[in-house]
Amino acid sequence: MMLLRRFEIHQPSNVAEAVQMLGHFGEDASLYAGGTELLLAMKHDVLRYKHLIDVKVIPGLDSIELYDGMIRIGATATHRSIERSAPLRSRLPVFTNMESLVANVRVRNTGTLGGNLCFAEPHSDPATLLLVLGASVAAEGPQGRREIPMDDFFTGAYETCLGRNEVLTGIHIPLSTRRWRPAYVKFQVHERPMLGLALALETTDDGETFCGARVAVGCVSPCARRAAAAEGLLTGPRSQVERNLPLAAEALADAAELIDDQQGSAEYKRHLIQVFLRRAFLKALGQN
Repeated sequence: MMLLRRFEIHQPSNVAEAVQMLGHFGEDASLYAGGTELLLAMKHDVLRYKHLIDVKVIPGLDSIELYDGMIRIGATATHRSIERSAPLRSRLPVFTNMESLVANVRVRNTGTLGGNLCFAEPHSDPATLLLVLGASVAAEGPQGRREIPMDDFFTGAYETCLGRNEVLTGIHIPLSTRRWRPAYVKFQVHERPMLGLALALETTDDGETFCGARVAVGCVSPCARRAAAAEGLLTGPRSQVERNLPLAAEALADAAELIDDQQGSAEYKRHLIQVFLRRAFLKALGQN
């Protein structure tokens, strides 16, 4: 029977106090929000902390707001609260639909979006979709506040660019015009996705030409990746882009740095990318 080692929980009243606690306790401390990944890793003795800093008690850090053409999701907002958010369902349904499929109801009720991103587990749904939505995260630390584009946030499996004493406070997603058509598709056998693929296409008024594209794949490599070469192949006349889908899938697979693991071989994952890029393309255009 595996038991958690003894630890203390500290409850800061604001973000600045949480930053101070991180500095005070050093490597013996970790931030704690939903704990769905952290406590499991501690139970298996993969991670050891004597102090957990409970940021979910900080007022306002779980808010979901729309302002100035931007959606701001507080770091401690749960997957379930995001899934059920009426403003988000209205303005960004691709995101609430994705959240409704994260793990299971128990995890969604407890797990937070900020915690999911900070843990940087390779098999993450939100990370992949946020990449194509042009999102960024806000963080606060001893040097003040900074905004980090999602393209720069992940540095590897279970690794981010956050400083040791920084606290992620929110996720910012710009509200694109209706010309942008986003889609997210995934493949999984158990509760962790084996592949997540996000696509956003910017169309002309007649919908027959794509003047912009963003595409990312996750869960098949250490961290989610966009692919500029694939995005270039996904712009132009619709008929041409449809012919380019196999080439774009190859470019996306090359950029992802596919790995062999228990989920499948790199060759199998390359095949999945071919299948699911086409599905995402049809879904973005409302044909699936």
